[in-house]
Amino acid sequence: MTSLATPIASPKSLTTKSRGYWGNVGARVLRDPGFWVASALVLTLLAMALFGPWIAPADPQASSMLSRLKPVGTEGHPLGTDELGRDMLSRLIVGARLSLFMGITPVILAFCIGSAIGILAGYAGGITNTAIMRTIDVFYAFPSVLLAIALSGALGAGIGNALLSLTIVFIPPIARVAESVTTQVRGRDYVEAARASGAGAFTIVRVHVLGNVLGPIFVYATSLIAVSMILASGLSFLGLGVKPPEPEWGLMLNTLRTAIYVQPWVAALPGVMIFITSIAFNLLSDALRAAMDNK
Repeated sequence: MTSLATPIASPKSLTTKSRGYWGNVGARVLRDPGFWVASALVLTLLAMALFGPWIAPADPQASSMLSRLKPVGTEGHPLGTDELGRDMLSRLIVGARLSLFMGITPVILAFCIGSAIGILAGYAGGITNTAIMRTIDVFYAFPSVLLAIALSGALGAGIGNALLSLTIVFIPPIARVAESVTTQVRGRDYVEAARASGAGAFTIVRVHVLGNVLGPIFVYATSLIAVSMILASGLSFLGLGVKPPEPEWGLMLNTLRTAIYVQPWVAALPGVMIFITSIAFNLLSDALRAAMDNK
């Protein structure tokens, strides 16, 4: 006699189904060692940015011409001193605030503006899509570095103008990604069913589109933070971003460039911090992308 018993689903499969898509993404992220390494680095950098003035061992603005360009390992100055005798460890810690602010803020602003533009173009389609995306394509005629320098040079040096320039640079790529994923979601069955039921465009976008497109856009935006950090540091290096005597890693590289032959290790420290920060945000972005791309 043939058994008609229904196979019992394993607890693992039931748990996977009950979690839902975002629950499974979170579980995969938490199993990724790269995510934990990146998170530890990012949290350390954020702690430096938030509590820098209180944890810095010395006043980052206090200068002493008698102590200028001390090497790494000097007593009282474990990472040496800069060209004005200011403690490098303190300036690197306090400089994390402006450096992260200049790197993250443009991406957040571009994420909000670019996502809105891309979702509008992707959902509307037709002439609206063509007009918006052809305008966006104009910005691709210029490399991001050149465009950022040109905009900052035209607007003038300063933190506000540098933030505006970087935001403009990052809006086009985010808008293009948003338009691409929205165009894919727009043709899905559940969107067509909502449209057939009489739901308005705003309701469809809010209920059915945003939840499915913001994830990929956010993952892409996190990958731009490292680029933003480098561009912001480059603008400060060229004198188009943060102005002296504020501690900021790109500006510190600029002021220490003449000391590269005298104290190369001290002069390289701001560049090392920029490199570590870029790697941390790249690892975080890769972990999120790998978790979301899992089939």
